[in-house]
Amino acid sequence: MACRIVILGGPGAGKGTQARRLAKAFGMAHISTGDIFRSHVDNKTEVGRKIEEYMKSGKLLPDGLACGIVARRLAEADCRDGYVLDGFPRSIPQARELERLLAERGEALDLALNLDVTDDEIVERVADRWTCPVCGRIYNVKSKPPARKGLCDRIECAGAALIHRDDDTEDVIRRRLEVYHQTTEPIIAFYREKELLDTVGGADLSADEVTRRIEAVLRARKKL
Repeated sequence: MACRIVILGGPGAGKGTQARRLAKAFGMAHISTGDIFRSHVDNKTEVGRKIEEYMKSGKLLPDGLACGIVARRLAEADCRDGYVLDGFPRSIPQARELERLLAERGEALDLALNLDVTDDEIVERVADRWTCPVCGRIYNVKSKPPARKGLCDRIECAGAALIHRDDDTEDVIRRRLEVYHQTTEPIIAFYREKELLDTVGGADLSADEVTRRIEAVLRARKKL
């Protein structure tokens, strides 16, 4: 049965890591709006130039721009077997637009999963975060360093040099957190009212333990 999941949480809460694990474990598409946006930026598309301005300032993309990009992605064939949305929706209007898009397709969201991590923990995680540009694996120089400094551990990445994203600085993260609390956090109540919300604490747990708790939530809801 196809399952449609939204992962919520502040920037750096672990949404990408958990979304990738769920998608791989259950054969669903992983839709990372952050990855899609960065691809536009890297390819210097017209949309990418607009996106870059917002990303550098820590601001959210306008709802119309973000929703249009997601709508096109949901129309692709791999989404028929379910998907995990990572980084969308980020505002109440976006959540309502997603609801409308799914209704048009005869679908509905199955679960909104909130990863609960404190602001201070997020800042510490993100400021020390490095990412493999090949596989997307995330390292932390303090809590999860690579075996070889500055290089990805995975054999298939052939020792790719890790990168520190321009928007992974403390100043930008603090601004992103302000935006998150003002604009994105209200989505938690939106999905709670629809009885779609489950929350998993992630601050003091390993990524593996968070994954186990998420899978327990899904089994309890009999979604997978």
